[in-house]
Amino acid sequence: MVESVVKNWQGEQVGETSFDLRVARPETASHIVHRALVRQMTNARQGTASTKTRSEVRGGGRKPWRQKGTGRARAGSIRSPLWRGGGVIFGPKPREFNLKMNRKERRLALRTAFISRAEDIVVVEEFSNELQRPKTKEMVAALARWGVEPEQKALLILSDIPENISLSTRNIEKLKLIAADQLNVFDILHADKIVVTTATLEKIQEVYGA
Repeated sequence: MVESVVKNWQGEQVGETSFDLRVARPETASHIVHRALVRQMTNARQGTASTKTRSEVRGGGRKPWRQKGTGRARAGSIRSPLWRGGGVIFGPKPREFNLKMNRKERRLALRTAFISRAEDIVVVEEFSNELQRPKTKEMVAALARWGVEPEQKALLILSDIPENISLSTRNIEKLKLIAADQLNVFDILHADKIVVTTATLEKIQEVYGA
């Protein structure tokens, strides 16, 4: 059970809330979170790097010079890997880097990572009504009132993302906005501060609860 204070749009403490998620045992927690992080980063790789072998490089169909009598080394193609402009030996080819991880393990790793950041989680009231129109300056000021320093990387998690909030946050360099049902281990661990609303906490417990 994690207890946290709730702040309003002005940054004042207006109440308290608690949330509870089932996490991994202390002796295995770091291992399962690490596995989930490696899986996410590995699966994000495109795997599109490609080089041409000597059979794929254009040209080289004619023997450069006769086999004997020139005094030079034997050569059968100008596209040999030994030649400039030739093919590549054992170069990268398109491939998949996907790693598998059970759904229950992924959920457990996500809950464990989220609870491990409990000290850096800032809970605020719903504030979509406070922004009558998109205004980045007001959003930056609100983050400062909530205790997020300008140089800190912040993750803002909302149960649903209104257009005015999306437009107000997209130009803030060190702020990332995601929906509650799109949580991932990398974003949780990468952020210095995590800002959530009370509705978001309920959504997270509903979606990712045991």
